[in-house]
Amino acid sequence: MNLDPTDIKLLKLLQEDATLSNKELAEKLYKSIAAVHERVKKLKKAGYIKKTVAILDRNKIGIGLISFSQVFLKNHTFEALNEFEREVSKFPEVMECYQMAGSYDFMLRIATKDMEAYHKFLRHKLAVLPQVNTVQTYFVLSETKSETAYHF
Repeated sequence: MNLDPTDIKLLKLLQEDATLSNKELAEKLYKSIAAVHERVKKLKKAGYIKKTVAILDRNKIGIGLISFSQVFLKNHTFEALNEFEREVSKFPEVMECYQMAGSYDFMLRIATKDMEAYHKFLRHKLAVLPQVNTVQTYFVLSETKSETAYHF
């Protein structure tokens, strides 16, 4: 599926505010409500729109600590990498997991209530995974920018 300028504008609008109704989108795009509805349906089916979510204020829900952990694995077999990814994906504290090129194997973004909760997560969940060799963690002091929209 090739994106035309209307599809691109529609995707940008939805990234900024996914609560916009088809009527509101239609007005902004100068298209009919039915045409917008069909485009959104087509974009979802093609996988351009993976899901629609609400972005919460983490402090209001008690998530006071964000950290980034570099994880070094003991070995790098296909099975070991897959097993690590499968297991770490089960942890609700892990918000993002990226396999990296470079001096470490994975980068995790971890969200916990506080340092004690992170410590429990590390000792009882992450560090006990059989593939894990070393974990090096950096704690966020302040957040200058946090975006969810891609600019294309």
